Amino acid sequence: MTAYERLDVNAKQDARALARWEGEGGRLMPARQGGSEASLESTKEDVVEQIRRVRQVIKSRATIEGAGVHLHRAIGFGPPELYDPFLLLDDFRSDDPNQYLSGFPWHPHRGMETITYVLRGEVEHGDSLGNKGVISPGDVQWMTAGSGIIHQEMPKGDERGAMYGFQLWANLPAATKMMKPRYRGVTSAEIPIVIDAGGATIKVIAGTAGGVTGPVRDVVTSPEYLDVDLPAGKSFTHRTPRGHTVFAYVIGGKGLFCQQSDPYSYEAVGGNYFDMKRERLIGDGHLVFFDDGDTVSVVAEAEPVRFLLISGKPIREPIAWHGPIVMNTQEELRIAFEELERKTFIKDRG
Repeated sequence: MTAYERLDVNAKQDARALARWEGEGGRLMPARQGGSEASLESTKEDVVEQIRRVRQVIKSRATIEGAGVHLHRAIGFGPPELYDPFLLLDDFRSDDPNQYLSGFPWHPHRGMETITYVLRGEVEHGDSLGNKGVISPGDVQWMTAGSGIIHQEMPKGDERGAMYGFQLWANLPAATKMMKPRYRGVTSAEIPIVIDAGGATIKVIAGTAGGVTGPVRDVVTSPEYLDVDLPAGKSFTHRTPRGHTVFAYVIGGKGLFCQQSDPYSYEAVGGNYFDMKRERLIGDGHLVFFDDGDTVSVVAEAEPVRFLLISGKPIREPIAWHGPIVMNTQEELRIAFEELERKTFIKDRG
């Protein structure tokens, strides 16, 4: 029984106690064992906000994707249900054009969403809906593949050869996997920036922070996507929906997450066999995966820390995933790839 269900039960107990008091001439009767007064006290304790604890810290791993793009993958190696509704998180930051110019030529997607966030350089894109353009620094592309889309993403570095960006994959529930595809391009100017009471600068891409809601809305999994820049000596606390999957990906500096200064209080994944020391602060290129709770807290000590804070409502459905297509069953996967071969994959051309 949840705290809120207990509150409802206790309220009914209080009503019965009041009726008993009134029916016995207004004489206050002693509380019975398990009565409302004791229950209400315990319920007050139950509803106190709980800080999420760090469950796992994952070091992103180097891999090659697309037509030869060198990147680091933070999510996408383990069971796909682990980060439900999220399937993959790629970090494609590089200062070497030879590591990214080959890009991601024309390829299909079905049954999921891709969210691309660019910090430096540009990504040229086009799709089967007729959309084409450039994702510039600070911009976000939120693409819902739905019933099927074919697109390409070609990274182009800036004048110094730098290409910095991230791509997140989010699953869709069975009821909306075959929805009409849609594309949302969000420019940097459309993303609100909030400075919270603790001194953090927050770009609100999706969800709400500091009373401000981001431009990406009406998404099935109720995602939150924040870019948080926390100066040295400052702290950040943020409410997160209980029951949602929540993680942070550090993209600069180092920070202390959820007051856990003991690096052995959580599991560390992705390091080398000869890593002999665990750092107290969590730094660039590491994903912090949280247990359930109500809030996330971060402290920047001697240096600032910047991280992406992402959350979403779990779908809790079977996942059948191969390459760029994510369905619920192997039979649905078979149909999707057969349609690709027969050139009947695209259901909507915009």
